[in-house]
Amino acid sequence: MRAPTQTIGARALGRAMLARQFLLERADVPVVDAVTHLCGLQAQEPQEPFVGLWSRLRSFDPATLSGLLVDRQVVRTHLMRRTVHLVTARDALAWRSRHDAMLRQRVLGVYRRELAGIDLDELAAAGRAVMADGRSRSMSELGRVLAEHRPGPGPRVLGETVVAALVPMVQLPPRGLWRTIAGVQNVPMSSWLGREVEPSAADGADPVGKTLVRRYLAAFGPAATADLRAWCGLAGLPRAVAAVRDELISFRDERGRVLLDLPDAPRPDPDTPAPVRFLPAFDNAILGYDDRSRIVDDAHRGLSVAGERPVLVDGRVAATWTVEAGAVTVTPLRRLSRTDRTAVAEEGRVLAAFLSDGEHHRVQVSP
Repeated sequence: MRAPTQTIGARALGRAMLARQFLLERADVPVVDAVTHLCGLQAQEPQEPFVGLWSRLRSFDPATLSGLLVDRQVVRTHLMRRTVHLVTARDALAWRSRHDAMLRQRVLGVYRRELAGIDLDELAAAGRAVMADGRSRSMSELGRVLAEHRPGPGPRVLGETVVAALVPMVQLPPRGLWRTIAGVQNVPMSSWLGREVEPSAADGADPVGKTLVRRYLAAFGPAATADLRAWCGLAGLPRAVAAVRDELISFRDERGRVLLDLPDAPRPDPDTPAPVRFLPAFDNAILGYDDRSRIVDDAHRGLSVAGERPVLVDGRVAATWTVEAGAVTVTPLRRLSRTDRTAVAEEGRVLAAFLSDGEHHRVQVSP
């Protein structure tokens, strides 16, 4: 791959991101294919993926996503960045082992003092033994059983460590179904999907890492290696990036960073009109980057981390939104033109109808 000679501006990067995230134009693809292309959706708030897919797909029916969860074609599991993601069963099985070390490191980063002296491999084996009876359990239920036979960390730490890091688990439906409130019940991924998690390559090759690089760029590129790491949380991908560099092209952004991309991936004209889009909390269109300047001003960078739901106007975060009793309220982060306010209100009414089966269509755009 030759050194980058072309500079690509933030607006062009934003349009490329919108196109690949199905936010420039809603896509007409099956829900499972959308989840695959997007490399999953962040899903610690169970209802948020429904809004994320509604904003990205034509004629999205939330019952379809619920059906995929029940039919075990998609799962809710701890994966990228040790957060709960909604991913296809195929990706969960293929990617989980590649994330093992990161998941352990992150749980130790939170509970290093509590877990001092604990053999994590032994704890993982104990967790598997408890779950071998086929019953689903919450983190606290599993933790209480584990704590009965070992001093030190309490049930909460033990349960979270096993479920979120040591043993591949999935969260069972009805958790994550449309308009359903349900607690988290966990079962081993292998028992739910009827297949063992695919092991990491033992010969030093990293086919999963190379797949992650390609898949990330298809859904998020052009992007820097720091963006890739921010998305998945994995530190060990430089070798995978190096292995596929000859397949890639590169640019420099306005901050001087080298950005990698797939040669045939869409990079629309930066003046391509971008429609208003309502995004869910923790949407990967924002959290999938280290440098988020292509979509959000630095002053508002933390909004999505804080759980605020963004509204995109001309491809950038310009407002936040909330919903209560079927009414959508929009709070601008900057002054919106009359045309933009009208477009926000129109899209907000469609969103309100989706969220309430058409019973309410009230939208308020604050001054």
